[in-house]
Amino acid sequence: MQSFVASSVEKSLNPTPRLQKFLNLLDRVADIRGASIPPIVDMEKLRTLPPGTFGRTWADFLDNHHLMPFTTGSRRKQLHDGVHVLTDYGTDPIGEAQVQAFLLGAKFSPMNMFLGLLLLQGIYKQQRRAKNPPLFSWGSLWQAYQQGCNARFDPDTWQPELLWNLPVTEVQALFNL
Repeated sequence: MQSFVASSVEKSLNPTPRLQKFLNLLDRVADIRGASIPPIVDMEKLRTLPPGTFGRTWADFLDNHHLMPFTTGSRRKQLHDGVHVLTDYGTDPIGEAQVQAFLLGAKFSPMNMFLGLLLLQGIYKQQRRAKNPPLFSWGSLWQAYQQGCNARFDPDTWQPELLWNLPVTEVQALFNL
């Protein structure tokens, strides 16, 4: 995911300067608001869990996508990848837009609205440039939003660290996903 859209949300092992500036801005805002917390995701610990558990699935997700966990800033930022694991939305621009739509449905946040609009703008630009652009469906965003509305999920208060050892399917059922 090296497009503008992807780099606005996803982080790779070597983030682009634009992405790093954006992540630093998120951290500064979290610091100002008093919302910065210590790291939540410990990859070494998660890798030791049995396959199929929520924590191991999270670690495998990050490893398979060559991503590092967010370890700075707000709880919501650090747990972003867990939403991918719970919802099974991809890390491509459309998947990132679906995550933002899901989060908007679960609990409105201006930041999710802002990120969603940035992603849509990037998807539009990417599709205009591409010979074979990825299929984009407003219906998929609406479905993600509805899934968030129907979920028993609060992105500000959920505690995945208490759920690492549970089967991922059980965690999804817990949140009505």
